[in-house]
Amino acid sequence: MAPALPDNWTLCASSFNWTPEITAARRTALDVVSGIADSVTKTIELEPGLLWRSFPAPQDAEVDELRDSLAARGGRVSIVGASLDDFMSPTDRRSLQERLDFLVPQLSAASRVGARGIRLPIGQAGTELLTLLQPLLHEFDLVLYEEIQGQQTPNNPSVAPALDAIARLADDHVRVLVDISMLMPALPVTYLHELRQGGVPSDLLARLENDWRDPATLDAVTALLRAGKVPPRIHTLFMNLLIRFGRSDAADLQGILPLVGAFHLKFWDLDDDGGRVSQPLHDLGSLLGRSGFNGTLTSEWGGHEWLQDDPTEMTRSHLALAGAALAEPALVEPAPAARAARAGL
Repeated sequence: MAPALPDNWTLCASSFNWTPEITAARRTALDVVSGIADSVTKTIELEPGLLWRSFPAPQDAEVDELRDSLAARGGRVSIVGASLDDFMSPTDRRSLQERLDFLVPQLSAASRVGARGIRLPIGQAGTELLTLLQPLLHEFDLVLYEEIQGQQTPNNPSVAPALDAIARLADDHVRVLVDISMLMPALPVTYLHELRQGGVPSDLLARLENDWRDPATLDAVTALLRAGKVPPRIHTLFMNLLIRFGRSDAADLQGILPLVGAFHLKFWDLDDDGGRVSQPLHDLGSLLGRSGFNGTLTSEWGGHEWLQDDPTEMTRSHLALAGAALAEPALVEPAPAARAARAGL
């Protein structure tokens, strides 16, 4: 019998995984997202920009239609991705009140669809807007999750002040979401194949394949970009090396765990050569098993940028892999409170 996750951990899937299917429009976005509850998992994180035509001010009818469709299948929404467009034009920045007004309809829609919270990039709201948002978050009973991902780290100068601000608030309605794209021991096999096919120089490819976490590798990536030698066909894909792919360890998250309420279990493909997919999950399970974590862990597939695989099969397989990898150390190393309870203390 396979080990089970702790009861207070919830595995989810992100509708982002179905982006190619939604944009292909062979079925409605509503049908695609509702189908996740039928075939993959009952708890779903939404990317409303792909789903609601009226976003960023979702109309009640659209929101209700999705809520009712999911409910009929026993489905529910965990987190809704929010948007904070800070500029009305390239030179005209929104005022503080205008930024708040831009978010309020999204808060209302998230509450109406039955979500637990909304998500923004770490630090985008800023302290002043957070102060205005707090009473609304309490009114709607929503959590604002600020997301850290990719090359970002807790000590990064662009991240640390935002983490400090969240800690000072000491409010359960403002939490951190960690995307484990931060925790990549090696690059995805299929991604390396795309770079090879795209004409990336063999010496850099060797570094990327064998020494991804060596700082000198990132220096070599930057040097090729600055020299203008990245093949145009894969230029966008190449930028993942500087933005979306991280080089941290799970242990680097230890200091911020009290602030974390959710994780994105980002994956790119399912080639687990050398544990490149399962090892970060195992390490995370070990860390969370000792911390008393209570929240969501959402499968998020970023590999559809270059792969044509079926998102339903990819997500279903990933959730099975992730559940096993997370559960094993979590059971072996229970949280302190659980250990005390078992000992009768």
